[in-house]
Amino acid sequence: MKCIQDEIPFEVPEGWEWSRLGSAFFTITGSTPYTKDTSLYGTDYPFYKPSDLNAGFYVYTSEDTVSEKGYQTGRILPKYSVLVTCIGATIGKTGYIRNSGICNQQINAILPCEFLIPEYTYFCMCSEFEQVQILKKSSSTTLPILNKSKFDNLLFPVPPQSEQLMIVKKANKLFQFTNIIQTEKDSLQEVIIAAKSKILDLAIRGKLIPQDPNDEPASVLLERIRKEKEELIKQGKIKKNKKESVIFKGEDNSYYEKVGNEATYIDEKLPYVIPDTWTWMRLENCCAKEIRRGKSPKYAEKSNVLVFAQKCNTKYNGIDINLGQYLDETILKRYPADEYMQNGDVVINSTGMGTLGRVGFYRNINNTSGLSVVPDSHVTIIRGFSCIQSSYLYAFMKAHQKELEKKGEGSTNQKELKPLTLKEMLVPIPPLSEQKRISEAIENAIKYLATIEKSLN
Repeated sequence: MKCIQDEIPFEVPEGWEWSRLGSAFFTITGSTPYTKDTSLYGTDYPFYKPSDLNAGFYVYTSEDTVSEKGYQTGRILPKYSVLVTCIGATIGKTGYIRNSGICNQQINAILPCEFLIPEYTYFCMCSEFEQVQILKKSSSTTLPILNKSKFDNLLFPVPPQSEQLMIVKKANKLFQFTNIIQTEKDSLQEVIIAAKSKILDLAIRGKLIPQDPNDEPASVLLERIRKEKEELIKQGKIKKNKKESVIFKGEDNSYYEKVGNEATYIDEKLPYVIPDTWTWMRLENCCAKEIRRGKSPKYAEKSNVLVFAQKCNTKYNGIDINLGQYLDETILKRYPADEYMQNGDVVINSTGMGTLGRVGFYRNINNTSGLSVVPDSHVTIIRGFSCIQSSYLYAFMKAHQKELEKKGEGSTNQKELKPLTLKEMLVPIPPLSEQKRISEAIENAIKYLATIEKSLN
């Protein structure tokens, strides 16, 4: 006998009792059938894993399944068992299974008990009280683990069966109500995502704001770019391209692309019609810096320079510099001044799976560290000429993000978005003053949508 008064978190109503989880229920830890024995796997029974518990109160199926033999040789879970993830980042995730099956070793299962209503068990294990217990009792390591003995030792409040039934009925009603709210929130979230995409699409087609006939024509903009490019060539910052593309509208009102002395009809290559005051350019010719991936860096524990990797490109319209690692300053000579990231750089994830093609916009306000930043070999920097608004260039690239995701080349495990693919992209360029108005319109619209988005949290 030992006094546990200090462990009791709160007083329960009269008629209720406290119990240890392992005393009130029969619990088991799952296991994985021998993977090399194919006879254990089939389509007869669910094989539950933590990801399957995302369905919460409505876990009917699983992504992986086992055969009758795999089910019989496993640790059988009857339907209405409550499954709790007890290892990793999703520790505490809880599911209520509606079909019998087996689970893997990342899950501890609470089997149905005739004296406790299974739905009550599920709702209780989802409660803040039980979830906090799970976190506190788990090992405080990089990979949190709650072993079975600690799981069985969790405190569990036991009401009379009549009250359990009342709690379940009330919780079910509230649960249905919250489901409706969540569904509406999810629907609105989808509308917001679609709205952001549509805003960008309208912007790059010249349909977001009206054109102003007083804006300087595209020919003036092209002349500005030509002069800026010549100056950069003189300074040795960029190389002269002997096969530079020039896109123009001919006397027949069709578009042509001139490379060297040869002009080619390209109307069929243009994705959509743009206003008369706009012009088309290849992305390569819009950039004051060669389009290429960053360098493979050496890292240090601490330095005055951060490395920007693809994991830093995490937000819808920005990045998180704090995710960067420090650069070994002994190799700084590999990074001339123009290799350092500058305010307004458009960042594109160029390798890997899952985030390939993701577009970000680097601004000084992102860099709370105040340190210099260089890109690593998994990202590509797009830096436009001064007469092309960086925010407009970002809007164009962001509007094509899904397209960029599909343009990766190479093996399934390591796709690569090649610089040449980016260089050849056709970009619709408005007059400079219209670029500014478009950027302002996009910013205002995104801010408005962000306010709505924030209200959903």
